[in-house]
Amino acid sequence: MSIENMVQTIKQIHKQDVVLIKVGTFYHAYGRDSYILSYLFGYKRKVIGENIGDTGFPKTALNKVKYTLEKNKINYLTIDRSHNYEVEDKVEFKGENKYQEMYEKAHKYIGTSNRIHNITQYLMENIEQKVTKQKIERIEEILYEAG
Repeated sequence: MSIENMVQTIKQIHKQDVVLIKVGTFYHAYGRDSYILSYLFGYKRKVIGENIGDTGFPKTALNKVKYTLEKNKINYLTIDRSHNYEVEDKVEFKGENKYQEMYEKAHKYIGTSNRIHNITQYLMENIEQKVTKQKIERIEEILYEAG
């Protein structure tokens, strides 16, 4: 079974938990969970397989990640792929779980951040064009109007 299929199976059961899967010397979070980790820690988020987000971090950072998830009252569990996806650790905050709230915040932030990045990249790639200089001046006007 592929990692993507396994994650989908696990997430059907643990919909409101960040699932951290140990793969070698790294832990990975997929799908919605990758947004939360990327938002909280600035970890890079990439897309794998069938358009599934993936964020990874070295196992040496696990305690920092767990501490931050607990501080933010986000349910999580750790799983080791090499032990047949056995749950190693699970922390639940029952009715206080902030998973959905954090996901929505992270998704909005990362979506906006990606839009800004794409605009910046476009402007930089077309910096020599007169129309780009006009667009930059218009952006500056908008920014200073809001001031």
